Amino acid sequence: MLKTRNCGELREKDAGLGVTLAGWVNRRRDHGGVVFIDLRDRSGIVQIVANPDIDPASHEAAHEVRQEYVVQVRGYVRERPQGLINTDLPTGGIEVVADEMRILNPANTPPFYIYDDQAVDESLRLQYRYLDLRRQRMQRNIMLRHDVVKTIRDFLSERGFVEVETPILFKSTPEGARDYLVPSRIHAGQFYALPQSPQQLKQLLMVAGYEKYFQIARCFRDEDQRGDRQPEFTQLDLEMSFVEREDVMALTEELMVTVVERCTECELLAQPFPRLRYEEAMERFGTDRPDIRFGMELKDISDVVAESEFRVFRSVVEGGGKVKGICAPGCADYSRSQIDELTEMAQDEGAKGLAWLGLPETEDGRDRKDGVRSSFTKYLSQEEVEGVLARFDAQAGDLVLIVADKGEIVNRILGKLRLEMAERLGLREHTDRRMAFCWVIDFPLFEWDEEGQRWDPSHHLFTSPMPEDLGLLDSDPGAARGQQYDLVLNGEEVAGGSIRIFRRGVQEKIFDLIGLDLEEAKERFGHMLEAFEFGTPPHGGIAPGIDRLVMILAGEPNIREVIAFPKTQQAKDLMAGAPSRVEEEQLEELHLRIVE
Repeated sequence: MLKTRNCGELREKDAGLGVTLAGWVNRRRDHGGVVFIDLRDRSGIVQIVANPDIDPASHEAAHEVRQEYVVQVRGYVRERPQGLINTDLPTGGIEVVADEMRILNPANTPPFYIYDDQAVDESLRLQYRYLDLRRQRMQRNIMLRHDVVKTIRDFLSERGFVEVETPILFKSTPEGARDYLVPSRIHAGQFYALPQSPQQLKQLLMVAGYEKYFQIARCFRDEDQRGDRQPEFTQLDLEMSFVEREDVMALTEELMVTVVERCTECELLAQPFPRLRYEEAMERFGTDRPDIRFGMELKDISDVVAESEFRVFRSVVEGGGKVKGICAPGCADYSRSQIDELTEMAQDEGAKGLAWLGLPETEDGRDRKDGVRSSFTKYLSQEEVEGVLARFDAQAGDLVLIVADKGEIVNRILGKLRLEMAERLGLREHTDRRMAFCWVIDFPLFEWDEEGQRWDPSHHLFTSPMPEDLGLLDSDPGAARGQQYDLVLNGEEVAGGSIRIFRRGVQEKIFDLIGLDLEEAKERFGHMLEAFEFGTPPHGGIAPGIDRLVMILAGEPNIREVIAFPKTQQAKDLMAGAPSRVEEEQLEELHLRIVE
């Protein structure tokens, strides 16, 4: 080895020890003869002292080095004098006095500073990703990812799970997004697909009798990108036989608690994780991915205003709709232009308008209900105003925002406004170290596709109905619930799973309901249907997204910050220049030609 110790592990107890270090020059400072170098490797940074009175050759070499030069240093550890200790560094109590320094490799001036985390254009960072990955923030993120994956592997292995790799080249099947297709050279005109998930294969492993399977699986989806998506991503794929919903959820919850406690210093807000039925989540939060770190829940005031003189509210209630709102604390002083901005935001989401009520502060701190600023209270009686304020538990200084429309429209719009107000109030910082998990259960098994005039699975087409809802597949499919469960963390879905269909007849019924005729189903999923006739056990699983989970644990704004070599929002690799054109001969071998 070219080094005997790592830079970041040296401490006061090592004083007097002779060491050989190797790494990158983080910074160099010349203090009138003595040169100080901050030497960096993956473990951290230590200060090197090159003194001409101790070793002139090392001092001369130190004069030559610049940022990101790769050097080797031999010397001894000594404690720093009192008053010169750097409390910002774990190694700040010591320094290494060089008695030999060798430049292993010089470096060009990097396009951005490595030694601090100042903002750099992301395109430049991705173009020089190998340099960006040297930065301490990125190294912390990648090491956190390593720790999370190792913890997962250890946790599941200790509980009898077997890690099995499944194919990357598989068959194209509909799973909700476009497949990435790979043409076959040997079989002209035929294609493999990169798996969107190992869903079918993990179910077949249950048929094969492995009972407890997991995999850190690479998945691929050709879909439009956003901050929490990538064309290729990683998930923990997990499947168990002879289990019910509670078994999978309990195991997953224990795993998540273990990951947070072992790998981070984050605070878990609620254990056991709260459970919300899908309908409850939509009614209270306006989304099936609720951020429960803060309140501002949706409140229904339909009964309070049903008989009011405000025609908008009354007509909506008479028509079977709902009047609901949220209470934003401390926002009563919003200007008219700020309220107009919120109104426009609500209208962009489909609202016909936005009613509002501001409860001013008073000198004695009491609510002054007769002095509210409002767009509608002049049409309400004092009793009705009191009822609205009581329903929201509105306090002096609060702003109430109200939408009236069909229930699902109201929930969706208020859910968006709730998150918008939380962002403005600083309640959803991605750097928040509080981790608020919750489960969402009892999802509808199907969603109606008006354009296609058919039912679509709300999760995926292998999700089993709730046992008591099986009969609804014939009489009322829209009322059937799936044995699905989503795990949400700080308003982001981090895992989704379900108990699977394991009987051929039920699976064929689902295919029929979603408009997949039997012949097409056999063509796409014949291997699964046939497998279901050879003694398939009841089984279920879940698939936490590794990238998204680590992103939240690291306090990062998007998953590109926790992936070593990510793609851009346009699914491009700026470092390598992918995707790129290929040689004509390669296309001919694959029986392809480009049509411009």
